[in-house]
Amino acid sequence: MLKTIIEASQNFCIHQIRVPHEIHENISQMRTLIAYIDIETRDKKSHRVYLCASPSFAQRISTLYLEEDESDEETLIDMMLETANQIVGSAKVIAEVSNENPFVICTPHFEKIDKFDFDYDQAKVVKIENDEMIIAIKELS
Repeated sequence: MLKTIIEASQNFCIHQIRVPHEIHENISQMRTLIAYIDIETRDKKSHRVYLCASPSFAQRISTLYLEEDESDEETLIDMMLETANQIVGSAKVIAEVSNENPFVICTPHFEKIDKFDFDYDQAKVVKIENDEMIIAIKELS
């Protein structure tokens, strides 16, 4: 499942942000905007997908979509919720087309602005220049 979500995040970087990106393993302890979206697979397993972006990554998205060079905190939170919806929604379509563990998605939620300190089963980091976004998955049931 993480593979599908990473593929969707790479598509997001290529087609929306349009800046080269890298995928890493190392989860840093930086301050991030943390959003999550719950999903349920066809076999009735629930997972929580966290998207945790550095403020500069969220600002990069805000600049792209809203043309704001310095967004307030509320706007950056909205950008994280929209990004979670877009990436996980895209992963849902990829999973359906490939028939690899299809799932349904719920509404994204904002958790907090802080270091990412939640339990997770798998994670990767998308890095664009000095900006980072952690994508992590935790099975709930």
